[in-house]
Amino acid sequence: MSKENLSDWPPSQTSTEEEEEEEDDGEPKVCQVCGDQATGYHFNAMTCEGCKGFFRRAMKHPTKFCCPRQGVCVITKNNRRQCQACRLHKCQSIGMLKELIMSKEAVEKRRSQIRRNRMVEEPPVLSPQQEAVIQELFNAHEKTFDITFSHFQFRPIDRDLNPMSVWNQTASGQSVKQTRRMDNLSSSYSTSTSTSFSSSSCSLEDEEKDRSDGGKNTVFTTLPDVADLTTNMEEKKEEEKKEDRSDGGKNTVFTTLPHIADLTTYMIQNIINFAKGLPSFRALAIDDQISLLKGAMFEMMQIRFNMMFNVKTGIWECGPLTYCMDDAVRAGFQRHLLDPLMRFHYTLRNLQLQEVEYVLMQAISLFSPDRPGVINHGVIDSLQEKLAIALKVHIDSKRAKPEKHLLYPKILACLTEMRTMNEEYTKQVLQIQDIQPGNSFDPLILEVVSKDP
Repeated sequence: MSKENLSDWPPSQTSTEEEEEEEDDGEPKVCQVCGDQATGYHFNAMTCEGCKGFFRRAMKHPTKFCCPRQGVCVITKNNRRQCQACRLHKCQSIGMLKELIMSKEAVEKRRSQIRRNRMVEEPPVLSPQQEAVIQELFNAHEKTFDITFSHFQFRPIDRDLNPMSVWNQTASGQSVKQTRRMDNLSSSYSTSTSTSFSSSSCSLEDEEKDRSDGGKNTVFTTLPDVADLTTNMEEKKEEEKKEDRSDGGKNTVFTTLPHIADLTTYMIQNIINFAKGLPSFRALAIDDQISLLKGAMFEMMQIRFNMMFNVKTGIWECGPLTYCMDDAVRAGFQRHLLDPLMRFHYTLRNLQLQEVEYVLMQAISLFSPDRPGVINHGVIDSLQEKLAIALKVHIDSKRAKPEKHLLYPKILACLTEMRTMNEEYTKQVLQIQDIQPGNSFDPLILEVVSKDP
């Protein structure tokens, strides 16, 4: 590079390297060397970025400049490159000091400090794309999350205080091993709600066969409407009454199971509709849609139940309905699932998440690329990564410092904890089905917990 180009190259590299004193009095600042617009005090003088950079380079790489006009050049913005000798002399005459030029190590240290300060002063902001994704998720959630539970008719819940007694006295034809297994369920809880899945009047495979568009864009498109489900419930109640009359009610083991099954069916239907409301989900292959729903159903349902959990009472408040963990016991579920599940609900609820954070948790759980049967891992992994980043940025940008401390890793830990309970839940559902067969679970719930792809 020639000496002619030395004077102003490159000004942008030195903008944050040296100590500067900014003035913001509203008055225009003028470079004392060339008359250009100044950016502040550099090396003890008010200068522009160009003269600042020129002086720094001239001091770090000393060169003997000669003036062709006997040192009488008047330095201006337009001719400052023409005579380096007079420009350097002017810099020194206005008080610019070589001693104030920082070393390379000091410059790098200062740059690092500036970057840290900017990160503190300028918190992350959700991009327009992230805002759109969150809004899309929230809209789908609002349409499918009925916190009042007013759109579904449940069969009455039977809270028999001794749900195992009838079974233990009249379980003729059942094995002793099963009887002992039921005795282990008699310990009751006083704090939580049912966590079981339930039944439905259609199966995943039937829905796939009934598709009219080749199975490319949607799943579960022919779910029964509320009227159909209500009719089915009434029919099931009549059937159960006939069965109870025929055997004197002796074969009823899990007294709350019919109601818990209805409750869980309602949750499953809503979660399916939530997923169907997401364009990114509908764009996946039908096999991947089914695999993702089967893998995430338990976790997404617990996230939704947690939004209704009262940590003070240990009760799930589902509109006018309330549930405790005793109800899950009477439905046949056992302690080695219910104990960690209860701890999970207290842990997650105590994080005091916003509704949008619950929604993002559901989506992160849904788009898990490592579910059994998933084929297109790359696309799903990319979707989950974008959702996780959106959750992190949302927390950093919308939460105050005390609230957001370690909140993101705590949420991820809760998601991981739920996955450890997923397999145990499946085992217990199948065990309940084995002990109390018949109309305990309809095909949908059994297919959700099945290992078949």
